[in-house]
Amino acid sequence: MGGFECSTHKDRRGRRLDLISSTRHDELAYADYQRALDHNILTVRDGVRWHLIETAPFQYDFSSLEGQVRAANLSGIEVIWDYFHYGFPDDIDIFSEHFVERFVSFSVALTRYLSETSKGKLHVCPVNEISFFSWIAANKGQFAPAAKGRDEELKNRLVEASIASVKAIRDVNAAVTIMFTEPAIHVVPRDDSAAARRSAESYRRSQFSALDRLEAAATREFPMNDIIGLNYYFHNQWRHPSRRKIDPGHRLYRPLNEILAEFYERYRRPLLIAETGIEEDRRAEWFRYVCDEVAVAISRGIPIEGICLYPIVNHPGWADDRHCHNGLWDYADERGHREAYLPLSEEITFQAARFAEILKDRSELHCAP
Repeated sequence: MGGFECSTHKDRRGRRLDLISSTRHDELAYADYQRALDHNILTVRDGVRWHLIETAPFQYDFSSLEGQVRAANLSGIEVIWDYFHYGFPDDIDIFSEHFVERFVSFSVALTRYLSETSKGKLHVCPVNEISFFSWIAANKGQFAPAAKGRDEELKNRLVEASIASVKAIRDVNAAVTIMFTEPAIHVVPRDDSAAARRSAESYRRSQFSALDRLEAAATREFPMNDIIGLNYYFHNQWRHPSRRKIDPGHRLYRPLNEILAEFYERYRRPLLIAETGIEEDRRAEWFRYVCDEVAVAISRGIPIEGICLYPIVNHPGWADDRHCHNGLWDYADERGHREAYLPLSEEITFQAARFAEILKDRSELHCAP
């Protein structure tokens, strides 16, 4: 599957970054979906823009989303909709209880709209990366609200909003599929001292905190997660506290299939690689590595629902507007054509055929007398 860059956050200077607009995906949604289908990509992650939809408190205008919904219906592609991918209306204090009220109301209105206008089953990611957003926006201060030292406070608020929104979403559409995404990481100590090991392990285990809280709030009527999405990039393993990256192949690098096994053993939910990718010439190589590890995980009996190349379209950088070459397709020209990065295109074609066989063999095994 593929994911369109759907971040709509504000940076620490207050500049709104709308990647759906800057990549022209809002304008070219049908062509983009058709391009995905032509590559045998049948499912995509795509985003809504809360700041455009909620034109005033509790007042909603879905015209900014109509093109994407219409394009999905016409093309027949399956979409997982991101409700909150970092961006929120300017008037909301995200640390306040009012944020929860506004997000729940927005989730209800949006779920009604998508349920009434979309074909097929509704798939939703209510909040993308609670842990990462809390860290970058309320610890590092690089995204709005650009705070420092308030990451646990923000995480608590986002978990509260997530739990309330899931209950509200399922009240509107009981058949909805819910997926929360979190970064999957591995952290090693700077040295072999007991203190360093404890500190690194505490940081590593923090990746589970938001999902643990969601699971604790789940009931039979309102499960929090149908699928757990894991966002995994080349920089997701590092030494603590320096954050010096550990490269694949290093003796300390933990194979991705082991990370997937740990998440599955902990939550017993199907998993999805909800984001993965890398820039420049290593795109095909990295995608191949992730696919190889997922194949190993499947062979171990771990249910993996898909691998999402993210983003699928090159985009302007969050911090500096640089041209990020990390997608399958480049910026669109004046005719709306996007040039494909051939090595990655060929790798996706190969892996699609490969996993069709893997899943066919698994299906036949499960059906065997």
